[in-house]
Amino acid sequence: MDCEAGPPPAIPETEATDTAAAQRVARIVLATALVLLGLWILHRFLPALAWATIFAVALWPLYQRLILAVPGPERRVLAPLAVTLLIGLVIIAPLIYAGIEIGRESGALVGYIGEVRHNGLAMPPWVSRLPGLGHQLAAWWQTNLSDPQTMQALLGRIYTRIPVRSARQLGGEIVYRVILFGFTLLTLFFLFREGAGLSRRLLELSHRVLGPSGERVARNMIAAVHGTVTGLVLVGLAEGVVIGFAYALAGLPHTVPFAALTGVVAVIPFGAPIAFCGAGLYLAASGSTGAAVLVIGFGFLVVFVADHFIRPVLIGGAARLPFLWVLLGIVGGLETFGLLGLFLGPVVMAALISLWREWTQFADAARITPPSAEHRHSRH
Repeated sequence: MDCEAGPPPAIPETEATDTAAAQRVARIVLATALVLLGLWILHRFLPALAWATIFAVALWPLYQRLILAVPGPERRVLAPLAVTLLIGLVIIAPLIYAGIEIGRESGALVGYIGEVRHNGLAMPPWVSRLPGLGHQLAAWWQTNLSDPQTMQALLGRIYTRIPVRSARQLGGEIVYRVILFGFTLLTLFFLFREGAGLSRRLLELSHRVLGPSGERVARNMIAAVHGTVTGLVLVGLAEGVVIGFAYALAGLPHTVPFAALTGVVAVIPFGAPIAFCGAGLYLAASGSTGAAVLVIGFGFLVVFVADHFIRPVLIGGAARLPFLWVLLGIVGGLETFGLLGLFLGPVVMAALISLWREWTQFADAARITPPSAEHRHSRH
């Protein structure tokens, strides 16, 4: 006797709903665990990935122009390789120049330290002429710094406090930084090569997770990166060039290295005064008090214009960020993440402000709802 198999028993609707909900929770838990595990594995290289992402976003318009100028199918490799090597050269060349200059001046520096140990540190003439504290400061200088025995004891204490293992630690840190820089360039190459497809997938993901506002948030973050690079890096380098002319007019020796150093530290907000005030003190110690006042006064004027008028427009205007949030993002990011935080801070602030605007606009639209159809009919 043949028996035909009937259809499988139907699963109750409540049980199917519970199963689907349990599967969603399991997928979320698994995805979260995998993301945390991946971050833990890559935590030592996260700065390299972040720097590569910032470089890729900031230089993407330049890369797009370059890839159109390179003919043939090889441009998919040659264009990202050229841009990556150019970035590496721009970063490495100043470091090589600084190393050469340090090597040149190291002999003179060692000789100067030896002379100070044997003869003491001579007091500049302008110290005693300082208003108010000149005589007290001159007396302290003569007692503590101009005395050879005091300087020998002071430098001896400094040398003994430098542990021998610090050289090995410094060497290990340099090796780690070199490896990190190499991974940054390697990641940057692949971001340029696969950037178009990756950006499409990220926009799709943001749209799926955040809805229509996801793309607007992403675009505000990209605008914040562009504005931060322009407002911090380019404006800082421009400050170094402009203040460098004041160095040249004041007769400061080694004008080009001083101007380059000023441009580098000017990338950090409130960092430029450290450079040009140091140059002014050097000029004052050399007897050029008027030139020192000129350099310091002109430097503060340039910084005031750049920090209060140019940078807020370039950084905040690109992502429609208020100046207060721009400043808080830069300073807070610098304190939290170091140099990388200069760029991450405004990006995070742009995302937060964008989400805030989206949510508040949605809440306002929900409160202001048109009257229902039944209400309109009842009125008629």
